[in-house]
Amino acid sequence: MEPPEETTVRPGGGPQPDSTDSTGGTDGTDGAEGARGTDGEDTGGAVTDVGALSVPSRVAVALAVAVVTVGVAVHLTMVFLHVAPQNTLSKQHGNLVADYIYPEFEQNWKLFAPNPLQQNIHVWARAEVRKGDGNTETTGWVDLTAMDIAAIRHNIAPSHAQQNELRRAWTFYTQTHGEQNKAIGLRGLLSEQYVRRIVERRFGPRLNGGDVERVQVRTGTTAVAAPVWSGEKTDTRTSFQVLPWWTVSGA
Repeated sequence: MEPPEETTVRPGGGPQPDSTDSTGGTDGTDGAEGARGTDGEDTGGAVTDVGALSVPSRVAVALAVAVVTVGVAVHLTMVFLHVAPQNTLSKQHGNLVADYIYPEFEQNWKLFAPNPLQQNIHVWARAEVRKGDGNTETTGWVDLTAMDIAAIRHNIAPSHAQQNELRRAWTFYTQTHGEQNKAIGLRGLLSEQYVRRIVERRFGPRLNGGDVERVQVRTGTTAVAAPVWSGEKTDTRTSFQVLPWWTVSGA
């Protein structure tokens, strides 16, 4: 009668096999040699060497790396030419650089300027609508800025138009107009057309069951209050500016 096979009891109560396992590891070895075949070739595990990939896979990886490298180099070059002082390259290829940069990659340094923006500006608009019976109706004031803010809030990728179109258009208008909303040169007229077309597009050609014939713009500017520790006194009352009625263009 053969003696029973020896077993070792684990602390948890279960049997533990002796030190020799099926992979051939003994005396505390981890049996790593058993994971390879007789000719030394790895029989399992993830491939970690690019050289072990097939030829088509290596070509695809090389092409992907090349495309990413070239794309990053082109982007950094364009941004550098855009923000760098004017030089021979930027003069010669200025239009190409501008077409690439605007509008998504525009660099705006106002955050770091000595006098950053310190005002909250809201733009409202209303429309005069011609009904089917010939009567006209004037809508209430619509807060266009609030519409943009609502579209941006909680949006991880807001559009450039939602963030800057209306704000930049109004800045363009104020910079090209003097007292009593008088346009300064051709840029002033251009800024009027720009603001008017933004409003026309927001309302559309038809509104409240009638045709939009005229639009009007109003703005409210409120200074941002100074921090309590600065000791500065800031007038935070809102000042309003109402522009004249603009006739909607056929275009």
